[in-house]
Amino acid sequence: MKAIQAEKQLLESVKPFKLVKYLAISSLVVILVCAIVLSGFISQKAKDLLLKKSEQYALLVAENLNHQVFYLFTLPTLITEGEIRLRDPGQHERLNKVVRNTIHGLSVQNVDIYDTNEVLVYSTGKGKIGSKGHLGDAFTSAMKEQPVSVLSPGKNGFFGFKPRSGKQVLTTYMPMWVERPLSWKKGRVLGVFKITQDITKDYKTIRRFQWIVALSFLLFVGILFLTILFIARRAERIITARSFEKQKLEERLHQSERLASLGEMIAGVSHEIRNPLGIIRSTAELLDNRVEGDRLKKFSSIIVEESTRLNDILTEFLDFARPQTLNLEACRVEDILDRNLFVLEAELQRLGIDVLKHYQTGDYSLEADQDMLYRAFVNIFANALQAMPEGGLLTVETSLSNGRSGAPRVEIQVRDTGSGIPEEARKKIFNPFFTTREKGTGLGLAIVRTIIDNHSGEIEVVSEKGQGAAIIVRLPLTQPEYVLERKAAQ
Repeated sequence: MKAIQAEKQLLESVKPFKLVKYLAISSLVVILVCAIVLSGFISQKAKDLLLKKSEQYALLVAENLNHQVFYLFTLPTLITEGEIRLRDPGQHERLNKVVRNTIHGLSVQNVDIYDTNEVLVYSTGKGKIGSKGHLGDAFTSAMKEQPVSVLSPGKNGFFGFKPRSGKQVLTTYMPMWVERPLSWKKGRVLGVFKITQDITKDYKTIRRFQWIVALSFLLFVGILFLTILFIARRAERIITARSFEKQKLEERLHQSERLASLGEMIAGVSHEIRNPLGIIRSTAELLDNRVEGDRLKKFSSIIVEESTRLNDILTEFLDFARPQTLNLEACRVEDILDRNLFVLEAELQRLGIDVLKHYQTGDYSLEADQDMLYRAFVNIFANALQAMPEGGLLTVETSLSNGRSGAPRVEIQVRDTGSGIPEEARKKIFNPFFTTREKGTGLGLAIVRTIIDNHSGEIEVVSEKGQGAAIIVRLPLTQPEYVLERKAAQ
């Protein structure tokens, strides 16, 4: 019970250490922010690349259109008719034919031509010929031979994209100039081309790419987060287990220090008493063989019996006080339990106690001292038998489980159907010299706990008044390194 209480205290003491919580949350936030920023950066670069490509395409279209219009319409019209009058249906039809033949098959939605006064003189769309354009700075820049591209609608959503797809139009303003044969230089500016492109399909492609990038990063973040969470939880379990092991070692050290002086005193007194007690017992046995009469024999038998009982008490004292050195070897705890039950078979029959064995461990090997475990279970079974003086059922179960650190261990439960142990007594049941019986030293379960602690195990008592009691022992299959190092040092 003390071991369980100590474990609870340890878990409360390490409660402020939230490795999984802080590491998981901080890593998730950092990774998500980085993923979102990187996703937006990639998508924005893709959008800029799309705009640049569309602008270059519009410039090429405008240059080709300027060349075709000048040589196929402007120059021939000036030669034949002396002036350009686009209100003339014939001239308008020839210009329209040149423009449409030039942009045929190209990704151009509309072409408008403005003169130097910003008046619309031609349009492939529904523009009103002769109307003022009001193009603003874009027209002014184009007249200065500085092409301008405008994306409509200009306001976009997160990272330059709207959440929902809409029509995206790129309008490019290019100067219309006089072509100079056999020269790379441009002549004077005659007007402005307004070329409109529908780039909605390209934007949808970019938007799909953006979603692919975002979902890929989210998937990567999810996998990375789960990996970090798994590692952090495992690390926290290991740290908690080591902290608990450290506290157990500290408690064991404190207990050893407290009992060291008591053990030395018990050992000294026991040896001093044992010598004269041996003389008393041998003398009583000698008198029992020589005296005549039932009355005298009865007195001598009492002396022998009480001397034997006192010698057994001294043996318990010495077992408690004597330093215990483990003789570790591979064994099975079921063999040790069967050995105990075989020795107690006659006593079990006398008391009318039935035994139910339920072994469910399978194949395993336990690293332990068989003799010490035998002595420990002798005391455990003795307590169970004393709890059932009128008979009952003794249940012995074994199973395999995992400890706090994940290491395998064997668990043994010994249950009786006695009157149970009161709660106040359960708190002190492993204390040296504590007993609820009139006869007894109170060292039996204290010795059991010492043996189990030396095997790096745990012992727990579960009981309810009137419903019997169960003693649960948990032993690791392999001993920790510090036990092996201590054994090697001895």
